Amino acid sequence: MYSDSKKIPQKSWKRDKSLQLLQFMIFSCHQKALHKEQIIDRLWEDDMDDQGFKVALHGISKVLEPSKKSHAESRFIERNGHTYRLNTSELWVDSFSFESLIYMGNRYVHTNPTIAEQALREALLLHTGTFLPDRIFEDWSADERERLQLMFLNASVTLAELLLEKNPAESIQLCQNALLEDLTWEDAYRIQMAAFYARGNRPMAIKTYQVCEKVLWEEMALKPLPETRKLYEKIRSAE
Repeated sequence: MYSDSKKIPQKSWKRDKSLQLLQFMIFSCHQKALHKEQIIDRLWEDDMDDQGFKVALHGISKVLEPSKKSHAESRFIERNGHTYRLNTSELWVDSFSFESLIYMGNRYVHTNPTIAEQALREALLLHTGTFLPDRIFEDWSADERERLQLMFLNASVTLAELLLEKNPAESIQLCQNALLEDLTWEDAYRIQMAAFYARGNRPMAIKTYQVCEKVLWEEMALKPLPETRKLYEKIRSAE
């Protein structure tokens, strides 16, 4: 995260509850305000009182606005009675940029593949691992983690498909990256099969299908989709 074009170092956070509150507000309180009790209930259930909430909130201000006077209005935390909202317009958050770039890539994928490719490449560079790994066991982060993972998977296979003809080797790697994230992502197997076949490696294309079939059945008791099976039959019957 960046504020005023400066990266906020992890060591700036003296209280973990302040960092936790900021993380929650970035992803849950930037589009609509939430009541203080809703925030406390989502984050800490019964393990927080009003005073503790104020202390955590003050900790955010100390990091984001170290020169702000005690009674001055915050640039970031908007309060209206007992509701709070975070103004993220002056914050750079990697996941927000990730989402914007993917939106751009998807928008231009059919009309301007060059722009789409560039946007998706930049988006995937921002994906550096599990979303908020320090909050992985906290329920409030689960929905956002799943949403961002889904965006990463879709972006990976979309870019892989864009590159299928001009760079099948990169398509294979992009699909592999997606499968490392989710072993059951069938689109990645299908594009990887096509990429291996485009490189003249028919045995690996067939093997990829066999792995796909095995994983889908063992993990979800499902068979590959008709389009995956159709591609496999085409590759298997090719001379």
